[in-house]
This record gives sequence, C-alpha cells and structure tokens, in this order.
Amino acid sequence: MKKETNTEKKIKLLIDKMRPFLLNDGGDLEFIKYENNIVYVKLLGACKDCSLIDYTLKDGIEEMIISEIPEVKEVINME
Repeated sequence: MKKETNTEKKIKLLIDKMRPFLLNDGGDLEFIKYENNIVYVKLLGACKDCSLIDYTLKDGIEEMIISEIPEVKEVINME
C-alpha cells in the first residue's frame, strides 16, 4: 500500500469537515483517490441520486477543496 501524501491528508480532513452537512441531507461522501492533481470521490446516499449533484460537487465540494489546496485542479465523482 502506498504512503498517504500530505495533500491526501488535507483532502480527507476537508471531506470530514463537509460530511456532517451531507449527512444532514441523507447523503455522504467517500474519498477514493488523489491522482494527477484530481480528487476522485464517491457521492453516496441521497447525494447519489440528487438532481443537484453537479452543483454539490462543483460549486460546493470542488470549490472548497481547491480554495484550500490550490494544487487540486478538479474533483470527479466516481459512479
């Protein structure tokens, strides 16, 4: 198993900060991997089938992660 990078640790901490808001709406978020400046996540629960999934992902999750970790270029939902 490869060693977790500082960037991955920061991403996971940010996801943990966001998680309560998603859980409150019946959803959740799982970190999958960080590769080539892209964060791969999996939206779960109510988030998975929500019509606002793109807004949640791009305007919420991605914006927060990029503002805190500028080397991240994109966040992609793995379905």
